Amino acid sequence: MPSVEVTALITGDRNRVYGLISDMESYPRFMPSLNRLEVVDKGEGWTMTSWDTSISGMNFRWLERDEFDQSNYRITYRQVTGDLKQFEGEWRVEEADGQCKVTLTVDFDFGVPMLSTLLNPVASLKLRQNGEAMLRAIKSRCETGFH
Repeated sequence: MPSVEVTALITGDRNRVYGLISDMESYPRFMPSLNRLEVVDKGEGWTMTSWDTSISGMNFRWLERDEFDQSNYRITYRQVTGDLKQFEGEWRVEEADGQCKVTLTVDFDFGVPMLSTLLNPVASLKLRQNGEAMLRAIKSRCETGFH
């Protein structure tokens, strides 16, 4: 299964950085690729979120379960239903020389073996670019003092 990992160093308090990443409902306000994101259910330490995003003119929609591990500054997510056969990963916020190292991983599978040789490299590139854009947006938001 293809995997993408992107990282960024962010100046800011680890709790604040994790808090911003955990506030997924705010993503559409500062992430242009998101058309819509809605929390459809939530419980102690988890949410179900509905996503609608555009990447290079292609729309993707899915419902994912997000698990929050505040004590370890991790969020894991996995698609429950949606456009891909599999879509899952995690966010990690770690201390790094007075900054926060934020890592986003995405593992995905289109579920069409005959097309995977063609689609996976393009999808990996687009997911990497989108992940980097998300991290830039989070970095900007954290470092400029917006909440």
